[in-house]
Amino acid sequence: MDYLPIFLDIRGRKGLVVGGSEVAARKAALMLNAGAEVTVLSPSPLSPAFAQLEGAERIRHKQAQFSPAELDGHELVYAATENEALNRQVYKAARARHLPVNVVDTPELCSFIMPSIIDRTPILAAIASGGEAPVLSRMLRARLETLIPSSYGRLAHLAGRFRDKVRARFPNANERRQFWEKVFLSPIAEMVFASREQDAEVALNRLLESETPELPSGEVYLVGAGPGNPDLLTFRALRLMQQADVIVHDRLVTQPILDMCRRDAERIYVGKERDNHAVPQEEINLLLVRLAKAGKRVLRLKGGDPFIFGRGGEEIETLTEHGVPFQVVPGITAASGVASYAGIPLTHRDYAQSVAFVTGHLKDNTVNLDWDSIGRPNQTLVIYMGLKGIDALCRGMIEHGMAPDTPAAIVQQGTTPNQRVVTATLATLPQAAVAARLQPPTLIIVGHVVKLHEKLSWFKPEDRAAATPLDRPAHLNM
Repeated sequence: MDYLPIFLDIRGRKGLVVGGSEVAARKAALMLNAGAEVTVLSPSPLSPAFAQLEGAERIRHKQAQFSPAELDGHELVYAATENEALNRQVYKAARARHLPVNVVDTPELCSFIMPSIIDRTPILAAIASGGEAPVLSRMLRARLETLIPSSYGRLAHLAGRFRDKVRARFPNANERRQFWEKVFLSPIAEMVFASREQDAEVALNRLLESETPELPSGEVYLVGAGPGNPDLLTFRALRLMQQADVIVHDRLVTQPILDMCRRDAERIYVGKERDNHAVPQEEINLLLVRLAKAGKRVLRLKGGDPFIFGRGGEEIETLTEHGVPFQVVPGITAASGVASYAGIPLTHRDYAQSVAFVTGHLKDNTVNLDWDSIGRPNQTLVIYMGLKGIDALCRGMIEHGMAPDTPAAIVQQGTTPNQRVVTATLATLPQAAVAARLQPPTLIIVGHVVKLHEKLSWFKPEDRAAATPLDRPAHLNM
């Protein structure tokens, strides 16, 4: 190692920043966040950036020139001036007093360097390149930020509160280690991640007070997989996808997203298509209950958002009735994701001030919608699952007062390499969809915002002829 990685406790201790620039303000912020008392030495007024710092009232500005005597009483020193000679003077004076000193962007004048920091207090992770590749350090930090949930800090605080109790229950260090490893991978940890700290404390107390400690097991993660592009998954969704024992997924979950799940997890397809339900909804609800009660961590992976035409509410109603713990992770619904990738803003100051979501499912070959509400002026209408009933939908809108020349679009497999956008009017959209031979899943957008598609279209999917089976919804590959 070129450097010894350490973490300094500077709470209540004094730190000095020489310089009043914006860069100096960033160094002052680091010490403030760590609880230090900060003095800034600068003969000129401080950068406005200092006033914007959290805890700025704790900064003491000393308007004076630097001299070695200014180091007295301080335990940590930063030099952040544009005067190279002054920076070198600060470095030499600090080293003569054996004080840790860092001259910004000058590794040869540093007794310590500042890493890229991942802050999950009290958990901290730091990455450094010895000053040789700071951009690479920041890139690695960004990658790790996606893998370490912000709630890990709360989990560490929980462990700290129970440290003495666990030590008393398990005097052997190896037993304590095994106990905490199990807790951190259990539903107790998931309770903390879901902001249910009180439930986690109750479960942990119950566990420690039992004669034969057995961790609670079995939980359902109701996760929205978004409109198809794996880049649009949330950090939390990805974490749960990689730890579940069983994956219960529907037909709108694409293969690239399934490939991001835990490799050895059991996969159960429960997709429902019009007039072809692989598994009825009531059976899906009870399947989740059975799997969770068998001790499984169950990932219920649904396209889009579980609570927007995803029947997620019905599923968690059943879980609640049977006392099964669950988490809900929202996903980007098709309306927002697909419209964005099609270059069609759902609202726009000049065209639409509201948006309505409806489902285009036919019942007995008819459409039963609140036509008066969906036909309001200056409103964008988004229709889910409307490809099969597109004739009846467009005809119904026209019959209930919408102009036949109202702009309309239908988007196939939006956000994926197979995305296709067909624009027309209400009167011509059904024929345009047939001519384009579109395949589900599709989304229909009706309203004057569709006019903006040609101007704002930014997503250029790959050549569809080169699309692989991985580009298709997962159910087509089964």
